[in-house]
Formats: sequence, C-alpha cells, structure tokens
Amino acid sequence: MSLILAMDASSSACSAALLRRQDGDDDIISRFELTPREHTRRLMPMIDEVLAEAGFKASELDAVSYGRGPGSFTGLRIAAGVAQGLAYGLGCPLIGVSTLQALALGGFLRHQYRYLFTALDARMNEVYAAAWHIRENRPVALMEEAVLPPERLQFPKGHDDHDWVGLGSGWSLWDAVPAQVQAGLGLCLTDVDPAAADMAVLAADAFDAGDIQRPHDVQPVYLRDQVAWKKAR
Repeated sequence: MSLILAMDASSSACSAALLRRQDGDDDIISRFELTPREHTRRLMPMIDEVLAEAGFKASELDAVSYGRGPGSFTGLRIAAGVAQGLAYGLGCPLIGVSTLQALALGGFLRHQYRYLFTALDARMNEVYAAAWHIRENRPVALMEEAVLPPERLQFPKGHDDHDWVGLGSGWSLWDAVPAQVQAGLGLCLTDVDPAAADMAVLAADAFDAGDIQRPHDVQPVYLRDQVAWKKAR
C-alpha cells in the first residue's frame, strides 16, 4: 500500500487530496474550493481534514506532492512551502506534479476526453499551454509546456485532425486564438482548474516508478522565468 498526500494552490482554486493505492486500486479523499487569495488560510485545514477523514496520521505518508506549476506565482510558492515543510518534517519524498498534466488527467477521468489542449491564463495577455493524448489512461505530452500569447497557439504537428477539447482558464482569451485552432476544438471548457485529486494519481504513478526526489530538489515551474533566462543567454 502507498499513501500519497497532494495539494494545489496554483489557480483560484485550493485543493488537497489523500490517495491510498493498494493492489492497483485508488481510494481518494479530497477537498476542493474556489478561494481566491485565501490559499494560505485554507490549505492546511484541508490537509488536516482529508487525513482525519481517512483515519491516517501524517507520519504514515509515503510521499507528499504538490502542483509545481505553471500557475499563479504566489499560489505555487504557498503550496511548495507547505509541501516542502511537510516532506522535510516527515522525512519522506516530495513529488512535483504538472498542473497542466493534472488538468488533462481530470478531463479524461471525468469525461473520457482523449485529446486535450490545456491552457491556463498567465496574465499579461499570455497563456500557459500544453497538448496531451491519453495513452494507457494517462496524459502523454504532445508538445512542451510553454508560455505564449494566445495568438500563437497551434495544435502539435501531425495531430491537428483529432477531436480536440480545450480545458482551462486560458481559453477565456478565445477572441485572440487563431481561427484554425478555434475550428479544431470540438469543445472548450474554461471553468475548470487543476485539482489535487488528479495530482495525487500522477504522484502515485511517479512513486510506484521510483521517480521521487528529496524535498530540496523540487522547485516550482514558472515557465515565464525560464523563457526570460533562455532569451538572455
């Protein structure tokens, strides 16, 4: 049995989840609230609630995970700080999970979408975006995560003829999205946010595969900072 705690504060939503995986079956208890600017106040109580409901103590956790980004700079730092503090204190691994991949997994688990174009509002007229294909019930990236203006969104090469679904707040910038992309999206849902419950599943996969890290090796992924650094070289 593996016991994984996940948390996320990368968007307007705040969430926590506890996943127990045993013999290939997942049992998840979660909390999810739209709490803009209240992540600091709500995150720890949510963690306490899922542990209490499941009847486990924090000392029994096998790993801690969090939404590593991309997303709100402030929210990412809040979740990273809480997750790292717990992992250090418990002496367990910390697993950072992509918010865009978690968003795609949620679209598949709840609606069975198989080609997903995830986009989160990055402010400053830009979006964080990535495209995914579901293989063996998990999202596999068809393009690297990037921050870019919505005018530059395009389907991965060789995959523009699939029945794509757009997920995330980034698609609220619809008027700036190229006509070709608009035409290729069979459905677009802007009112969905990354959730800790989906991150817990991805973190459990990583844990099972031995893809774990020490708490101080896991850092938030901002993308915008990375792009600026690359341009400066």
